[in-house]
Amino acid sequence: MNTNSNVYTIVYTTLIVVVAAAILSIAAMALKPKQQANIKAETISQMLTAAGFSSKEDLAKLGNDKVLAMYSQNIKTAFLIDAEGNKTGELETEVSGIELQDNLKLENKNIQNGNPSLPVYVFEKDGQDINVIPCYGAGLWGPIWGYLAFNADCTEILGAYFDHDSETPGLGAKIKDEPSFREQFKGKKLNFDNPDNPFDIVKGGAPADNLSAIDAITGATMTCNGLDAAIDTWAKAYMPFLQKKAAAAAGEDCCEDGCCEDGCCEGHDHDHDHGHDHAHHHHDHEHNHQEG
Repeated sequence: MNTNSNVYTIVYTTLIVVVAAAILSIAAMALKPKQQANIKAETISQMLTAAGFSSKEDLAKLGNDKVLAMYSQNIKTAFLIDAEGNKTGELETEVSGIELQDNLKLENKNIQNGNPSLPVYVFEKDGQDINVIPCYGAGLWGPIWGYLAFNADCTEILGAYFDHDSETPGLGAKIKDEPSFREQFKGKKLNFDNPDNPFDIVKGGAPADNLSAIDAITGATMTCNGLDAAIDTWAKAYMPFLQKKAAAAAGEDCCEDGCCEDGCCEGHDHDHDHGHDHAHHHHDHEHNHQEG
């Protein structure tokens, strides 16, 4: 073949492109499992940080395997709920097959469409349940997301962690980089009486007596507005579940409506209550026998 001909040039170039594409495809397939493992470990690290098990920096030093092991050791249960707060499925928590609902962008669209499948991650720390739920929205330059950790009855926020795709360093990026911003969430509450706006991030400073608001980051108004909207959107979606949890803890007999079967009473000590009633009945029987 004439190496100076146009045909040779076209054939040679085509072969080079095909070979290069094949090499890149094989490399991508080989790297995919590691990329997925990195994403899973990163997501879990954010949840563990929100729940107060460790700092994000310390978790990053552990490596993926130890992060997954820490998750599996401390998670009590993980499940999915629908828009009514009803449990629809389980998520695997064993370290060999951990399942996460981590496509938050898709679930954000599903929330808007009224057909979400929302994850709830229930950890146990110092004998107490910690419920962790995600949020997702739009910042100034791109997506922002994070996790909120609640106490057992979901009436108090215990911690939070947020991340972003491309917010401005030193300004909007502080939702991730500034621990003092995240610390403000501890001890706060969602306003169950206002499900459309259950939480506020206030420019210029939140009133000291407002338990459902924190101070915005100076110079990062748009990012904070986006995070505020994300928390409100996802908190509203979770509101039926959160309210059922709070009602169950307050002893409002939510079990009569069957909600415990739907996941809102995870961790509720029904066996203890039954045992107490049985013991009380046995005591009354003995007392009546003695009187007879």
